[in-house]
Amino acid sequence: HWRMSRGPSGTAAMSTLLINQSKYAWLKELGLSEDNDGVYNGNWGGKGEVITSYCPANNEPIARVRQATMAEYEETVQKSRDAWKVWADIPAPKRGEIVRQIGDALRKKIKVLGSLVSLEMGKIYVEGVGEVQEYVDVCDYAVGLSRMIGGPVLPSERPGHALIEMWNPVGLVGIITAFNFPVAVYGWNNAIALICGNVCLWKGAPTTPLTSVAVTKIVAEVLEQNNLPGAICSMTCGGADIGTAMSKDERVDLVSFTGSTHVGKMVAMLVQERFGRNLLELGGNNAIIASTMYGPLHTKQAVDQYLAAIEQAKQQGGTVVCGGKVMDRPGNYVEPTIITGLAHDAPIVHTETFVPILYVLKFQTEEEAFAWNNEVKQGLSSSIFTKDMGRVFRWLGPKGSDCGIVNVNIPTSGAEIGGAFGGEKHTGGGRESGSDSWKQYMRRSTCTINYSKDLPLAQGIKFE
Repeated sequence: HWRMSRGPSGTAAMSTLLINQSKYAWLKELGLSEDNDGVYNGNWGGKGEVITSYCPANNEPIARVRQATMAEYEETVQKSRDAWKVWADIPAPKRGEIVRQIGDALRKKIKVLGSLVSLEMGKIYVEGVGEVQEYVDVCDYAVGLSRMIGGPVLPSERPGHALIEMWNPVGLVGIITAFNFPVAVYGWNNAIALICGNVCLWKGAPTTPLTSVAVTKIVAEVLEQNNLPGAICSMTCGGADIGTAMSKDERVDLVSFTGSTHVGKMVAMLVQERFGRNLLELGGNNAIIASTMYGPLHTKQAVDQYLAAIEQAKQQGGTVVCGGKVMDRPGNYVEPTIITGLAHDAPIVHTETFVPILYVLKFQTEEEAFAWNNEVKQGLSSSIFTKDMGRVFRWLGPKGSDCGIVNVNIPTSGAEIGGAFGGEKHTGGGRESGSDSWKQYMRRSTCTINYSKDLPLAQGIKFE
C-alpha cells in the first residue's frame, strides 16, 4: 500500500512522475524506477516512509523512494560490522584497487549522474558533472594514497628498542551528507575511508534520495563483481531519526556530518557523549558573486528564506542595488542580489542564509577588513584580491584570515581535492579529502618493541 505524498504541485499521481516521461528516460540508465529501494546492505530493501523527490526547477515529482525503518537500520549496522571483518583483512593497496574500479564505474556514468544531480538538487548541469568528477578525482587520489598511508619509525632512547607508529582503521564510518553536494561529499569520505580499511554507512539528504540510490547502485555493482560484501558500502535513506540513531550508536566509530551548524552541534554532543569521533563540515558565510549561469534554489522554503533575508537587510539599513525578486517562472528561481549600506556587524551579514545575496561593505584599513572577515562565527572560506605581496602573507599569517580555506586572487567557491577541505569555529573543524585528512579515518598506536635481552625503563628510571 502506497502512501501518496502531496508535493508542491498537488497529488503525485503515477502518470505525472518525470521518470515516466520520455524526456527523462535517461534516469533508467542509472537503475532508477518509479519506486526505489532506499536501503542497501548487500541486499536492497526499504519498508519505511515513502518519500517523493521533486525537481526544484519546476516542482514536478521525479520518482519515489522507500526509506529505512529502524529495524532495517539495525540490520544494516550489523551487516556493516560483519563486512568490516572481511574488508580489514584486505591489504591497503588491494583496497585501493577496488576504489580505482569505483572511480572507473563513475566515469562511465558521469554525464547521466551529473544530469540527475542537476535535476534533483537544482545546480546547473556542468556543476552536477563537476561534482561527480570530484568523486572520480578523489578515487584516483585514494588509490595512490593506499600505498602511502602509515606512520614513522621514531628513534628510541633505549638501546635494543624500536619505536614505531601504527595506523589502523577506526571501523564503521557513518556518513551524513547535505543536499547541496549530494555526490562529492560522500565521495570524499567514501574513497578515503575505504582505503584506510573502514566500511561506510551513508545517510544522504532526504531531499536528494535518488542521487544517493543511483550512486550506491554504481558502488554496489563494483563490490559484487569483486565478490565482496555489499555492506562495505551500505546506505539507509531517512530523516532525523536515522541521523540521531547513527550519532548515538556506539558501533558507528566515526560520524562524518555535513550540514547546518545547528544540527551539527546536536550531532557533536550526541557523539561526544559516548566518546565517539566526529568529523564536522558545517555552515559557511563566504561571499560569492553568482554569474548568469546558476540554477534554482533547492526548495520552496529556500525562496521564503531569500525573501525574509532581503526584508531583514532592508530593516537593518541595507539598500538593494541589484536583483531582490523572485522570478516569475516555474520552479524556485530568484534573482542574484547585491545589497549595500549595511554595517559590518549587522545581524543579517553574520547569518548564513544559503541564498544568492552578496553584501558589499566599504572598509578603510587592512586591519579593519581582516577583522570583519574574522568576526563572523563561521570559518569556512575566505579570499582577498591584491597584488601587494606583504598583504598576501599577512592575510595568510597568524593575524590574517581565521578560515580553513584562505585564498588569494580567486573566489571562495571550489576547492581542489589535493588539499584538506574544511573550516574553523562554527564550521566544525573537520577536514576531508586531501593532505593528511586520512588520519581522521584511522586510529594511531605508538608501539615500542624491545628486541634486546634487557628491560630498561624510559627517562632512565631505575628501581633500586
